[in-house]
This record gives sequence, structure tokens and C-alpha cells, in this order.
Amino acid sequence: MTTSSTPSLNLGFIGLGIMGAPMAGHLLAAGHQLFVNTRSAVPAALTDAGAVACASAREVAERADIVFTMLPDTPDVEKVLFGENGVASGLTSNGGAGKLVVDMSSISPIETKQFAARLAALGADYLDAPVSGGEVGAKAASLTIMVGGSEAAFARVQPLFALMGRNITHVGPVGAGQTTKVANQIIVALNIAAVGEALVFASKAGADPAKVRQALMGGFASSRILEVHGERMIKRTFNPGFRIALHQKDLNLALQGARAMGVALPQTANAAQLMNACAAQGWDQLDHSALVKALELMAGHEVAQAPAA
Repeated sequence: MTTSSTPSLNLGFIGLGIMGAPMAGHLLAAGHQLFVNTRSAVPAALTDAGAVACASAREVAERADIVFTMLPDTPDVEKVLFGENGVASGLTSNGGAGKLVVDMSSISPIETKQFAARLAALGADYLDAPVSGGEVGAKAASLTIMVGGSEAAFARVQPLFALMGRNITHVGPVGAGQTTKVANQIIVALNIAAVGEALVFASKAGADPAKVRQALMGGFASSRILEVHGERMIKRTFNPGFRIALHQKDLNLALQGARAMGVALPQTANAAQLMNACAAQGWDQLDHSALVKALELMAGHEVAQAPAA
């Protein structure tokens, strides 16, 4: 619960999906008043705990001093912020001065800067604060949070970030958080591909992939991806913590940015093509660890198959 040193605040949260719902729940559990809106029904767990369901993003912005958004893609954020009955209209009707919008989605760094400028014209401040850690991190309040925006805005929200994550870094000005998240997604995608290739190779060669993974966890190849996603690949547990479709979007942002800057990202492009291959098979709603299925398709072998005699 909040104490006298951390007073209850009027907060808004828009986007209550796989990650947004538990993130909002942590803010609510800390004793803050929470006004929420989402495309589907607001989870009963939140309203039962005291969250106030609002009819629109505009109503959230009218009633909250700090508004968090956690949405799938750039067009979704733009619609929530600037569409009919969006956040911007709520700021206009109720005065935007002193209000703060915190976008925790993973979206375009370029458009993030544009969104911030449009809200600044209404008197509101803006932070881009994408996260890493997936559903597990959202539920455990252990997310990594990468923040772009002013020092003053970051200081204002940092105690709230601490309710949702552990590794919280103010990277730089607006857009820096999204740039960092794109870099994160490059590293994660390439590691998933590397683990997938290693397990396909080992399994096809006749080794037990579970024992191979166990052995590798004790060496220099050890990683969080090998630990978590390697196990998913072996056990075939591809229920989404983070969907291939969303990682496709993030890699597209990386490649678009690279093209604009004249930078070559050959391994990122390869990982993006593997995810495109998965999507072509109808697997884009699976967890991104299912990228291994594209490698298995080319190898004609699943890592979970019993090793050859």
C-alpha cells in the first residue's frame, strides 16, 4: 500500500492485454486510484480491486493525471492518443497542463517523437517507456523498462515504474526508450534463432536436445533465451508470452530505421525472414520461440523428436 511518502495518485491505464493487465494491477495494488480502458472487456480482477472502467481514452485522460498506454503497434497508439475520443481530446477538454502520458508500447521511435510534440502543444509531457520481460516479467513486476523523455518527467514516474519493473533506465530524450527496445528485440531475435539452430542441429545428429540444453547451460553459451525458450522448443510449449506477430513488427522497425540511416543489419534481416516464414505457415500468434519451427521445416526434423537410434 502507499504511505505518506508515496501518496495515492490518479492514474490511467489504456491497454489491458497479456502484459497490460498485470502491470495495471501492480499500480492498483500499491493503493493508487486507477482509471482504465481497453478494446475488450476490462478484466474483472481489476474492477473488483477498485479500478474504474472508463468508456473511452478521453475519459481516462480527463480523470487521470498520469496516463499509461500499453498497446500492440504504432497505429494503435496513434488512434488511442489522437483518434476520436482519444487521450488528446481529454487533455484539451480538461486542460493538459501538468498531465503526463507514458507509452509503454513498443513502437516507432520516429513517430514517438511526433506524438510527444503533438501532446506538448497541448501542455502535456510524454515519456516513451517500452518494456522487456514478457508476460512472466509483467506478472512478477520484474520488467526491464527503457525510458526516453525529460529528467523531470522520469523522476515523477520513476516510483511508479518501480512497481512494475526492476531494471529501470532513463536512456535519454524522447525516442531513446523506443530505440533501445528495438536494439533489445534485435538481440533477442538473433539469440532465439541461434538456440533454435543449435537444438535442431544437435537433435538431427542424434543427441537428446534436453540433455544438450542442460550441458550448454553450464558453459559460455548459457543465456536466458537458452534457459526459457530452449525449454519451450523442446517441450513444444508455444502458447504466447510474446507473439511472433509482435516480434515481426519490432524487427520491421529495426530494418526501417536501418534503411533510413544507411546501416546494414544482415542477421536481423535473416531473423525477420524466419519469422515471416512462420507467419506464412499461420504460426504468427505463437510465442516467438516458435521461430524454431521455420528451422525445423527446412531441416525436416523437430527438436522434440526422440533421438535417432
